[in-house]
Amino acid sequence: MSEATPILHMLSPQKHMSPFDVNMAADAGWKVIVPYINVTLEEVTALTQDAIFSRPPNYGTRTGFFIGGKDAILALDMLEAVQKALVPPFGLSALADPAGSFTTAAAMVACVERVLRTKFNRGWKGTRVAVFGATGVVGFASSIIAALEGAEVTLVAHRGVDRVIKSAEVSKQRFGVDLIAKSGETLEQKQAIIADTEVVFAAAAAGVRVLSADDLAKAKNLLVAADVNAVPPAGIEGMELFMDGAALPGSNALGVGPLAIGDIKYKTESGLFKRMLESDKPVHYDFRAAFDLARTLTA
Repeated sequence: MSEATPILHMLSPQKHMSPFDVNMAADAGWKVIVPYINVTLEEVTALTQDAIFSRPPNYGTRTGFFIGGKDAILALDMLEAVQKALVPPFGLSALADPAGSFTTAAAMVACVERVLRTKFNRGWKGTRVAVFGATGVVGFASSIIAALEGAEVTLVAHRGVDRVIKSAEVSKQRFGVDLIAKSGETLEQKQAIIADTEVVFAAAAAGVRVLSADDLAKAKNLLVAADVNAVPPAGIEGMELFMDGAALPGSNALGVGPLAIGDIKYKTESGLFKRMLESDKPVHYDFRAAFDLARTLTA
C-alpha cells in the first residue's frame, strides 16, 4: 500500500475544473491530480472502470474520483454511477462536491446548529427554517441536511415558485424529506414567511441582498440567520464576515457570517480529501458525509 501513488481523477461536466478544488486536493496529499472536463453522465462508467482495472485491488484506497460542476443532482447521479461501475474486489474512493456546495452547505448547517445549541439549548427538531437561494446548489443541499435532522424547511422562491416546487419534489423523491415551497417574490410575501421563521439560510447569488434591516426587525421569532455571501452587499443587511453567533443589528437574531462558515467549509473539504487517503477501505462521500464531519468540527 505504501508504494501506491495517490491518484485523484477530477470530473467536471463543465468546461473547467475548479482551481479551488484542485488546490484543496493537492494540499490534502493527493500526488497525481488529473482533471477531466465536459464529462457526461454516460461516460462515468467507462472512466471508473479504466481507473480500477489499471491498478491492483489493494490500490483502491489510493485511487480517487472527485465530482465537481455546478449541478447538485447531476453530481449525485455521477457519484451513483461511479458506485454502480465498481467491480469488487476492485474499488476506489469518491467525493461529490459540485461548486463546493455540499461542503459549504454542511458548514452552514453545522455552524447554525452550534449557535442553536450553545445560545438557545435546542437542536433542529421542529425548528422552522427558511432557505433563500433555494434553487442554488448550496440552498438545495442545506435544505435537505436540515430537513433530515428534523427541521421544518421552507424553500423561498425569488422568481417563480415552480422551480422550488420542483426542488421540493426531487428532495422528497430522493431523500424522503418534506419541504415546503413558497413564493417570496413580493415584500409582503417575504416578510410573512420570515415572521414565522426561526432560522434563515441565505444562499442567494453573490452580491444579492435577500433580507433588509426592515425585514429583520419584523422577524420577531428569528433566532439565527446565516449568510454564505462574502461579496458586498451582504445577503443579510448588517451581517459581518466573521460573525459567529453575534447579535445582528436591529433584530433579536444572532448572525453567522460567510467567513465563519467558510472556515468550517475549508476544513470539511480538506478533511474529506484526507479521509479518502487515510481510509483502509474505499469510501464514498456526498453532503451527508460532509455534514457529519462539519458537525464534529463545530462540536
